[in-house]
Parts: sequence; C-alpha cells; structure tokens
Amino acid sequence: MGIKALPEALTLARQLDLDLVEVAPMATPPVCRIMDYGKFRYEESQKAKESRKKTVQVSIKEVKFRPKIGKGDFDTKVRHMQEFLAEGHKVKVTLQFRGREMAHPELGSKILDQVLEQVGAAGKVETQARLEGRNMTMVIAPEKKAAPKKHSDAAPEAPAADPA
Repeated sequence: MGIKALPEALTLARQLDLDLVEVAPMATPPVCRIMDYGKFRYEESQKAKESRKKTVQVSIKEVKFRPKIGKGDFDTKVRHMQEFLAEGHKVKVTLQFRGREMAHPELGSKILDQVLEQVGAAGKVETQARLEGRNMTMVIAPEKKAAPKKHSDAAPEAPAADPA
C-alpha cells in the first residue's frame, strides 16, 4: 500500500476491521501489515506444532558388558545394539570392571573391539573408549545411511509378501 502515516494506517485497518501489526520495527521506515492478528498467531502456533511432530527424538540406549561375558550373552547384546542403531538411537557401551579385573583393561578394550567388529557398518564410533573409574565407556552413533536403508527394506518386503 506504500508509505502511510500512522493515523492514516490505523483508520484504514479499523475500516477493514483488522489489526495494524508492526512486522519489521528496525527498518526505515518501520514496516507494518494490516491483518487479523489472532488468526495469524493461531496459524503460527499450528505451524510450530506441526514442525514439532516431524522432529525425531534421538535417545541414548545403554548396553553393559563385563570382561568375562559369555559368547551367547555377547551375541544377544550386540544384536540389541544393532536394533537400537537401526531405530536411529545412539548406543552407550559400558564395560564394567570388578575387583582384580581392573588390572587388565586390555581385556575390556578387546571386547569393545569385538563389539565394533560385529556392529560393522550399522554404526560409527562417536566417542572413543575411555576408562572412567571402574567403567570403560564408548558411544556409537547410527550410520546415516543405515537408517534409511531399514525403511527401504520395509517397503520391498510388502510387495514381495503379496505375490508369495
């Protein structure tokens, strides 16, 4: 509508039964808009709500190991880790030492290396293994290519199941 004086803009807004809203106060001259402010605020809140729905919460799952873990338990825990990573969660791998096990931290790092070997391409190391007191911890983040891969696997399964 061009540059208008404030009283003129206010009367114009009142005639249309709308509000005069200052959009850019720092501009010279300040930029105002004639609009229904209540409707504008409602639409903005709806957009904000919609964008919050689309966000993905990344949580950290923790898997605990011991230096003397058995093969079956190890495989089960690694399988759970792979599921967590496929879902897009980060995994904190904690290796707990007790008593004299503290004298051999190399056993713990060997187990963490085996974990990394088994997880493979599903995850990448975000925080390297480090000894903190009686625990050795490492954080594994999902590989960016691994998450979409799972969704694409789910799509072809449905058509393959229909013909069979």
